[in-house]
Amino acid sequence: MLRLSALFILLLAAVALLPSCKREERTFRVEPPYISGVDKIPVTTFYAGSAPTTKPLTSNEYEENAYALTEGKRLFTAMNCSGCHFNGGGGIGPPLMDDKWIYGSEPGQVFATILQGRPNGMPSYANKLPDYQAWQISAYVRSMSGLVSSAAAPSRSDHMTSRPPENSTKPESPKQGGHSPPSGQAPQ
Repeated sequence: MLRLSALFILLLAAVALLPSCKREERTFRVEPPYISGVDKIPVTTFYAGSAPTTKPLTSNEYEENAYALTEGKRLFTAMNCSGCHFNGGGGIGPPLMDDKWIYGSEPGQVFATILQGRPNGMPSYANKLPDYQAWQISAYVRSMSGLVSSAAAPSRSDHMTSRPPENSTKPESPKQGGHSPPSGQAPQ
């Protein structure tokens, strides 16, 4: 009876723990969201007349995929986005790490900003990036301000952290040139 009771408890524990083990699916090619027209994505809450009844696109599957976020990070650097946004902290371009977004923080709004560009400096990347890469950058940009799951978000680069990596060694002082005297003899 004790053995049957222990087996039942073990089975019950396994059934209880099974749903809690959600792992990220490692697909390398997630289909980007489809939008019939980028010009139909609202970038502000101000409308002439009544607000449209269509809801903006609010999901981007790339935000749940670590590989896509890492690709977005790579493209962010390759397209020189850091040149204006200073790694997301703001500079010439607005900061991407805060909660104030001029043209909207929804995935479709960030996507539209990347492809269409914006007045006062944001260039259009419509003819420079395919849609899926714009979605990857959009996902990475949203990850900078914590708008995506931290389970999939890429970590910040080592040069951006406040403490050295665990495996790093302390820097050594520079060695003096020339020959050192043999041990036991004083320098001349």
